Amino acid sequence: MMQQRILVVDDEPQIQRFLKPALLAAGFDVETAATAADAKRLAATRAPALIVLDLGLPDGDGKTVIETVRAFSAVPIIVLSARDQEIEKIAALDLGANDYVEKPFGIGELLARIRVALRQAGSGEAHPSQQRFGNLVLDLELRHVLVDGVPVHLTPKEFDLFVLLASHANRVVTHRQALTSIWGPAHQDDVQYLRVVIGQLRSKLEADPKAPRHLVSEAGVGYRLME
Repeated sequence: MMQQRILVVDDEPQIQRFLKPALLAAGFDVETAATAADAKRLAATRAPALIVLDLGLPDGDGKTVIETVRAFSAVPIIVLSARDQEIEKIAALDLGANDYVEKPFGIGELLARIRVALRQAGSGEAHPSQQRFGNLVLDLELRHVLVDGVPVHLTPKEFDLFVLLASHANRVVTHRQALTSIWGPAHQDDVQYLRVVIGQLRSKLEADPKAPRHLVSEAGVGYRLME
């Protein structure tokens, strides 16, 4: 079986020395780039299965790499983000990054995120009529959600938000992405609308709404539906 190729874009030598052996040991083929220009060239010519991308590059903003790649490819992109780059992190997700991992990070977490992104990318274009997230089941055909096999009534906004989160399962949906998709561009900054509906969903779907297992908050960024 051909190894999946991962493109690691980071100008820090210690990150490259840490990541490349770990990814090789996990069974991946690895390409590396230290600049935005090299990242764009390799993304176009080497057809990576996934890109791990640092935002702080010596010849430009890593977000330009996302913009360029998204013009010709849907390859999964996982951003490496410093903890103090919350605005940058949100912007990267809004541009089309699939996920992010905060620096400093453990290789186990990164590998888990890579496996999820690759699995989703290879799952096909269409979603099945039913999707399962632990004890939750979304039935798109019947337009309802079951908790432990029991249908739960959701309002149209609650259902639409749950479907949006389900379509990005295990990935972050930013506040702006959710608000624009569900309420429209005029409400992209009305985060309180989103908090209210998330609270309603948790009260209906979570065993303990104060310690949610599935509808997880990403502080200051958005929400993630966990399987």
